[in-house]
Amino acid sequence: MKGIMIESYGGPEVVQLRSDLVKPSAAPGQVVVKVACAGINFMDVHTRQGKYATSVTYPVRLPCTLGMEGSGVVVEVGEGVHQLTVGDRVAWCIAWGSYAEYAAVPAQRVATIPDAIDFDMAAAAIFQGATAHYLVDDIARLGPGSSCLIHAASGSIGQLLIQMAKARGARVFATASSERKCAIAIERGAHQAMLYDQGRFAERIREATQSKGVDVVFDSLGKSTLRDSFRACRTRGLVVNYGNVSGSVTDLDPIELGEAGSLFLTRPRLADHMADGATVQRRADAVFAAILEGSLKVEIEGRYRLEEVQAVHARIEAREQIGKSVMCIDGAQ
Repeated sequence: MKGIMIESYGGPEVVQLRSDLVKPSAAPGQVVVKVACAGINFMDVHTRQGKYATSVTYPVRLPCTLGMEGSGVVVEVGEGVHQLTVGDRVAWCIAWGSYAEYAAVPAQRVATIPDAIDFDMAAAAIFQGATAHYLVDDIARLGPGSSCLIHAASGSIGQLLIQMAKARGARVFATASSERKCAIAIERGAHQAMLYDQGRFAERIREATQSKGVDVVFDSLGKSTLRDSFRACRTRGLVVNYGNVSGSVTDLDPIELGEAGSLFLTRPRLADHMADGATVQRRADAVFAAILEGSLKVEIEGRYRLEEVQAVHARIEAREQIGKSVMCIDGAQ
């Protein structure tokens, strides 16, 4: 079996294309999927860099086959699995091994997909779509009259957050690192987009909200923005730190939250909001229904082969790609 694996942590050079991997079998509670497409995202880069080396929530360990989301057809069902059958078209995320021709996936991570959703779209949408869905609906609970600020708004999750927040009636502000990326945020529906400007976005948010600040800040950057996110948030507002692309904040004193206006700060992870098969299916149904009805747009920036993964990882790490990419393992669309 062909696949992409790593035996050590590091840069793109540790990525290995192998043709001698053993095809997996379905253990109890698992299904084996013939992979059609695999999503490529920053979480794969973090896996390769070793950021989950000691994680309890995401216990991926060396050596491992990369890829934590994908789509395809079920070819084997393990003992105790009743909701899935051979031949089902499915997608999954936060279960590693999709950079390969076949993947063994815990059944509780798998969702069936509508016939109208192509495999490449399913692989591109399942992880970021489910992430944006739980952040907007479960964590922020946005609705008519609420307001939010979305950092990294031109990124894959940022674009989906904008669309979902606007669909729920929220006023959406966005930040990005360039005017071009701000324009992408506006195209996706943000009411106003601005540069980070070394943290001065906080003053602009205050000006735009009559000095109140927004109800919720979605911060995936961490170190470079988090304290300015506090300044952009209203009294008793919520700051959602769901990533640390710019580095981890290691020196935060909880008293800062009080000084900033009795703020609430949370650091959620998708795994805790995809705890069972019913929840996974519910989130997938919501994402795919929104795509089919046209209220959620997911653009696939590139489609690649397994042989191109190393180069794609290098471009993602260098921030040269901002949209979602997929690998079409067997040429499926």
